[in-house]
Amino acid sequence: MTASPSHAAHAHSFNTAAAQYAANRPSYPPTLFDAIENAATRPLAGATVADVGAGTGISTAVLQTRGAKVIAIEPGEGMAAQFRRTLPDTPVVRGNGNALPLATASLDFLTYAQSWHWTDPAHSLPEAMRVLRPSGVLALGWNTSAPDVPWQTTQGRRIEQFIDGDVTQQRSFSRLARTDEAFAGAAYTPDCTRHEVRWSRTVSLDTHLANIGSHSVFLVLGEERTNAFFTEEREHLLKAFPNGLIEEVYDVVLIVATRP
Repeated sequence: MTASPSHAAHAHSFNTAAAQYAANRPSYPPTLFDAIENAATRPLAGATVADVGAGTGISTAVLQTRGAKVIAIEPGEGMAAQFRRTLPDTPVVRGNGNALPLATASLDFLTYAQSWHWTDPAHSLPEAMRVLRPSGVLALGWNTSAPDVPWQTTQGRRIEQFIDGDVTQQRSFSRLARTDEAFAGAAYTPDCTRHEVRWSRTVSLDTHLANIGSHSVFLVLGEERTNAFFTEEREHLLKAFPNGLIEEVYDVVLIVATRP
């Protein structure tokens, strides 16, 4: 077994594939933001929100459609550049959740869509509580592949076999299972609620494969090492979906914590 790429290598890998990420990654359903508002007992409309690890702006754009006043925080140069192309009128600041470039008690909501696991909760949790106003809400969300869809389960096994023990990636996604894992390393686990929201999208085979390929576990390996996997995966999927249209089914894991 070869050594796994470092956590930093995974985190920085997105900057070389920002356009691929923007074009192929799934968005988030309206029901997710309904769940955030219900857990928070307040609307996003008119709220001051920071979207951290905003990437190319996928979640930021949806927050804006809900009427939120959003500032984006993104550490990666390539991702931030793509964000500016996608949402040129939305402020994006370079920074990360471990040391937020935000004023104390300045936010109603702090959101992390597909990004909390890149932070160190020992730093990112106190930073979140610092920048939130009293009764402000921290919302962490991840699109995860629904585990009870047979073809996705089978594909997941093929991916696990291919990554061959990449512990960085495995450790990242293990944090989705329970709230204590999401806050592992922090001085305490905040009072929070956990929710799951199911949704799906139907995309072309090319989009589906490009979506998978935009995950860091593939990006760190490079095209030369992943081409054979994707060639074989295309053949597997064409047998299951001969029309070339793939229904991806997601369970969005949502953790909501409120600042006292």
